[in-house]
Amino acid sequence: MRALTWHGKHDVRVDTVDDPEILNPRDAIIKVTSTAICGSDLHLYDGYIPTMQAGDILGHEFMGEVVETGPKSTLKKGQRVVVPFTIACGSCYHCGKHQYSACDNANPADNQDIAQTLYGQPMSGLFGYSHMTGGYAGGQAEYVRVPFSDVGPIVIPDGIDDDKVLFLSDILPTGWQAAEFAQIEPGDTVAVWGCGPVGLFCVQSAFLMGAERVIAIDHFPRRLELAAKFGAETLNFEESKTYEALMQMTGGIGPDACIDAVGLEAHGLFVDNVWDQIKVSTFTGTDRTHSIRQAIIACRKGGRVSMPAVYGGFVDKFPLGAFMEKGLTLKTGQTHVQHYLPGLLAAIMEGKIDTTFLISHRMALSEAPEGYKIFHDHQNDVTKVVLKPGLDRVAA
Repeated sequence: MRALTWHGKHDVRVDTVDDPEILNPRDAIIKVTSTAICGSDLHLYDGYIPTMQAGDILGHEFMGEVVETGPKSTLKKGQRVVVPFTIACGSCYHCGKHQYSACDNANPADNQDIAQTLYGQPMSGLFGYSHMTGGYAGGQAEYVRVPFSDVGPIVIPDGIDDDKVLFLSDILPTGWQAAEFAQIEPGDTVAVWGCGPVGLFCVQSAFLMGAERVIAIDHFPRRLELAAKFGAETLNFEESKTYEALMQMTGGIGPDACIDAVGLEAHGLFVDNVWDQIKVSTFTGTDRTHSIRQAIIACRKGGRVSMPAVYGGFVDKFPLGAFMEKGLTLKTGQTHVQHYLPGLLAAIMEGKIDTTFLISHRMALSEAPEGYKIFHDHQNDVTKVVLKPGLDRVAA
């Protein structure tokens, strides 16, 4: 089959690789019909995430048709399914608490030591996202093996286009969980750093959860325009000082809840961010963490900070004093996708949540390297790239 493979920083290629096979009775094989490039894939593209190996198949946002099942899979051939990017067994201690991204059994034992060394404990397995998270082949491919297929995938009813449900695989549940972690109450003012795909779903979710005001912060005009369409007030951090503007907009109190949807590659010519960039360039640091610092400083006393954004390593200049003295709460983590799927699918079918607005580009799988490049280099114009392996099949 053909699949997109990682070969180093800014080097991804569509190669011919072995077809996936059933390895476990709970496995299923999916023929991919749609797969997307995620903002966190760009961290792999930029070389920030450790334990990648040449030839690894990328992609963790995908859906498709079931073509083969193991004897203990609950799926049936011909079903259309969306597959969560988090891989979970469904029966361990954490899965029992619906903490699927903390599953104890999905990350193979020979990879768990990597994460345990870095983070104290291993996380769940993830599709297409380094050997630290299991080394699983991803879904930017014609076919993919799905472990624990009796737990993860959700069956999509006939007649619903892929575009409407594809983002159930990751970014929609991630935005929803982020808003839920912010403990939004009716009447709240919520500030969202970053109007990429996750940030935009945070904006939608915050309003659905009862926020009175959402303030969206970014510097890409088109992304700010998309946030405004959902009713958000917008701040361009290149045109105004974010902290001062937030204080003015909230009468000096600060937002009730702040959501960091930016992560380890924060933009902006801020003193701390420039210093972080120097440390990254000289291999003395890993992450540029301006946005989470700013969220903590801006949040009101007694407020809540939610961090769906991806961070990879140790950070310094963390405003721990402000965090403690202001009595803030911080909640974060990879998304427990399986927990949210039924409710979010119902919301899409009822017309309460729109996802299709996000797609700016549809490309064949063979065009994936160009898709990565344009998403990386033109983030004002490219909000989401969806790859269609079927376009290559038709061309062939």
